[in-house]
Amino acid sequence: MTAADIPDDASIGRTRTGTVRLRPGSRAPGVLLIVALLLLWELSSRAGWIVSAYWPPVSHILAAAVAQLAGGEILVSLAATLRRAAIGYVAASVAGIALGIVLARNRALRCGLLPLIEIVRPMPTPAIIPPLILFLGVDDALKIFIVALASFFPIFTTTFVGVASIDDTLIQTARTFRISSTRMLYGVVLPATLPAIAAGLRTATSLCLVVAVLSEMIAGSSGVGYYLVEMQYAMRPDLMYAAVFYLALTGYALNRGFLALEARLIPWMGKT
Repeated sequence: MTAADIPDDASIGRTRTGTVRLRPGSRAPGVLLIVALLLLWELSSRAGWIVSAYWPPVSHILAAAVAQLAGGEILVSLAATLRRAAIGYVAASVAGIALGIVLARNRALRCGLLPLIEIVRPMPTPAIIPPLILFLGVDDALKIFIVALASFFPIFTTTFVGVASIDDTLIQTARTFRISSTRMLYGVVLPATLPAIAAGLRTATSLCLVVAVLSEMIAGSSGVGYYLVEMQYAMRPDLMYAAVFYLALTGYALNRGFLALEARLIPWMGKT
């Protein structure tokens, strides 16, 4: 969960029945806090509170960010990272949702595959990258696979739990009316599971970007992760921090875009 996922007091309401629900609220306090922290950063560098060549003023970082945007280098790096993250995310979504539904509804497959999934799931992503380099090399295949693997688990887990938690009355009612398995999947299982699936997809949205950058830092020749390492070795902290700012804005934009899409496709999620 990111800071953008946590509602402020103004966005929390309570229905007549006492159920908590979210409503649009002002983001001004959060924005003011970010501005205050950036001003404190600027002051700490200008006033010499932190004496370090690697702690440039925010104004220098913003100037570097503008230069990056004008030169187009950051856009090229972001495009490469987002492309890898998007491909891995789509692959993980398809596999996670499909496998989550199948395992939740098939006891034999669940008993056979779930132990393997539970063994692989806790493994740290950085620990998996070196062995995979031996098999996949350092090209896009490695980075896309790492993104897909890391994004798969939250999507699979929420889908599996969502399907397993469906009220049995819905299933029995569908069977009473002799609804086919295909119609039951699209008419009963998926609608009842969509909120859980959306939670996993939202978690994977930010995770795929993080893992894509991490893989580029370890075994990359392009992308924002590789760019960050390059700027570190080149002793250009202003450009390095500027790239981090762009990553933060990109992550925030992805999160807000997902929320907008979620509200449009699953409008009943926030309703009681």
